[in-house]
Amino acid sequence: MKDLSLHILDIVENSVAASADKIEIRISEDTKKDLLSVRIIDNGIGMDKETRQKALDPFYTSKTVRRFGFGLSLLSEATKAANGQFSVQSEKGKGTKIKADFQSSHIDRKPLGDIGQTIITLVMGNPEIDLIYVHKKNGHKYSLDTRKIKAQLKDVPINSPSGIRMIREDLKKDAI
Repeated sequence: MKDLSLHILDIVENSVAASADKIEIRISEDTKKDLLSVRIIDNGIGMDKETRQKALDPFYTSKTVRRFGFGLSLLSEATKAANGQFSVQSEKGKGTKIKADFQSSHIDRKPLGDIGQTIITLVMGNPEIDLIYVHKKNGHKYSLDTRKIKAQLKDVPINSPSGIRMIREDLKKDAI
């Protein structure tokens, strides 16, 4: 995966597959601390200790449609390559929290990528999910909450052209 937004897309799709109906994506950029942090928090089925330990093995997957589970292992390797730290916290029945911290200036840190398009892709493919996206950069904060957008749209589906247009317009504010 060439950028972090693709990693985020993959991890969130895993959350959806784990029956999450609320997923938070939190990105924090702090140039003074030379830190880029990514958090993905879901309320899915979670993992027991044994599954959590196996989760970083690229040859382990709980999915039946393929034999490999590269998502977490690739993100973990990307953090290590950029002098960062990676962790998975999860408890059966209580969801999962992924933490990926990168040395922002490290030459091997992947670019963030088109996070706006990632959010739109996730909403289009998973309109039933409540998605909260928060992006902080050097003291500025942007947030998008699909629950609020769904309330504004009333009976119009969030993945309709007007719903996606509303999200796209709101995401333009993320140029912090």
